[in-house]
Amino acid sequence: MDSTHRLPQGLSVFEFFLLSLAAFRLTRLFVYDKITQFIRDWFLRKEVLAGEDGELVIVRRKYVQGPLRTASELLECPWCFGVWAAACVLFFYFITPLSVPVILLLAIAGVATFFQLLATMVGWRAERLKQKVEGK
Repeated sequence: MDSTHRLPQGLSVFEFFLLSLAAFRLTRLFVYDKITQFIRDWFLRKEVLAGEDGELVIVRRKYVQGPLRTASELLECPWCFGVWAAACVLFFYFITPLSVPVILLLAIAGVATFFQLLATMVGWRAERLKQKVEGK
């Protein structure tokens, strides 16, 4: 096997953080984001009910057992899904250079997500302090 087709022997610090951010964003995408709710719904039982005010409400319930239950558990657990997301990111990073733009996109989105979460936390803290000062 020539040297151009060997798997890398390690990761640089930059690559480690890049892949970590990509796995972080991929995890949040599947576990939390509204845009992927339809994927999580594949593994849930859904009922559409009429609320008290006549508004339709979707009730989602896990299956009791079986592979659909396992998949729904996986898709609601960031720790569980994160392991698989990291494995996929790492696998595709090592297997093909075509994955690099997608990994870079996920990593940049991961940084943006982190800043958004940080800004939200600062906003919540400021709101709590404001209410404390106002005596509410």
